Amino acid sequence: MDNSHDVCDHVDRDNNSTCSTSTSSGYRLFDRQTTIHQLMGGGKAADVLLWKRQRISLGIIVVATVAWLIFERSGVSFLTLCSDVLLFLIVLRFLHANYASLRDKQIQTLPELVLSEEMVNYAAASFRIKVNYLLLLAHDITLGKDFRLFFMVVGFLWLLSVLGSLVSFCTLAYIGTILSVTLPALYNTYEEQVDGFAGTIHRSFSRHYKIVDESVMNRIPRNVVPKDKPM
Repeated sequence: MDNSHDVCDHVDRDNNSTCSTSTSSGYRLFDRQTTIHQLMGGGKAADVLLWKRQRISLGIIVVATVAWLIFERSGVSFLTLCSDVLLFLIVLRFLHANYASLRDKQIQTLPELVLSEEMVNYAAASFRIKVNYLLLLAHDITLGKDFRLFFMVVGFLWLLSVLGSLVSFCTLAYIGTILSVTLPALYNTYEEQVDGFAGTIHRSFSRHYKIVDESVMNRIPRNVVPKDKPM
């Protein structure tokens, strides 16, 4: 946090990313030491989520809204829509190829779609690392090693349960898509204000957690060794 000025000096100015020092709170969201653009990978996906490519970002919102209206309002299921679209494309391509052969026209070839072994191995290795990380977190939670993580996971799952009872999965996916496209850009614009507010909440939560941990959690026996029964 006190090295925030040095971090800003190493930021590429072409990114036009907001790099605030948040000196008022001394806290930066996600405990990051880089800009939000670098935190999100610094690639094309980060540019889209931060609205540096406004046409693509707007296109995602429009496509997501149209898809949500089709699935949610018309009552058409996802499987039915995918089957109809694929059926239409296959029939259209079949008729076009036969019509071109009857007219002795050259058929436009389609590019071959092949998954390379390197791409599959990279995806499998990345998936394995993420799964192992989740399993490690689950192991720590079930053994009671991290009470803060336990309460965060319980709260998140409870929130998902409440949302799932109120809205459908399609609506929840639509809301998640819209938030993922808009929230990073809003945070990048109002970074200093958000960091200050988040720092206040973080300090308050840490203070209450410390009280609960000292008064309750430390009194709970972690490893209870059963006594041997007398013979």
